[in-house]
Amino acid sequence: MTIRVLLADDQALLRSAFRVLVDSEPDMEVVGEASDGAEAVRLAREQHADVVLMDIRMPGTDGLAATRMISADPGLADVRVVILTTFEVDDYVVQSLRAGASGFLGKGSEPEELLNAIRIAAGGQALLSPAATTGLIARFLATEDPADGDRDPARGERLDSLTVREREVLVQVAGGHSNDEIAERLEVSPLTVKTHVNRAMAKLGARDRAQLVVTAYESGLVRPRVE
Repeated sequence: MTIRVLLADDQALLRSAFRVLVDSEPDMEVVGEASDGAEAVRLAREQHADVVLMDIRMPGTDGLAATRMISADPGLADVRVVILTTFEVDDYVVQSLRAGASGFLGKGSEPEELLNAIRIAAGGQALLSPAATTGLIARFLATEDPADGDRDPARGERLDSLTVREREVLVQVAGGHSNDEIAERLEVSPLTVKTHVNRAMAKLGARDRAQLVVTAYESGLVRPRVE
């Protein structure tokens, strides 16, 4: 199945470069370009996009607001957002992950990394690795005020609905490990891990693994490591 990609960036030159790269792949195609967040949301709906490559800083409706709008729209539940940012250590990235983005990618990434990110997101996974998204979340959550109104107190309570094994799997997910890696660590099958992940997502109201990681940190189940 061809992955339908929407490009959202206010720089036409970058959109053109991304279009050439994406359209060169036999399993994906660019179905639209947006120069601001509002247009991105509209086109995501009209063009039935699978993945939106979303720039954070755009005039008018920015990428953060657009990500929240996509995440909140039941009709766009299958749309995955990959945040494109010039600064990989960026507070907006964490906010975007909370809003429902599947991960982030630096604009300086290699072409193969971008294409791989699109495939990962389209497959319903998240762009997580111990050195990237997970570490970013940990750094920012470690510096935030626990009384921050952006936090959801109910998240900690919802953890009570998880089984012991689901909690163990969630901790591993928060460490940026894949299903295969978790299966090896816990000595179970990858299918069993996938089942536990899916159940944890359903119980915690998470769209994908990225939101599971945020929940794990915000609830206190996993503590940021101090360098």
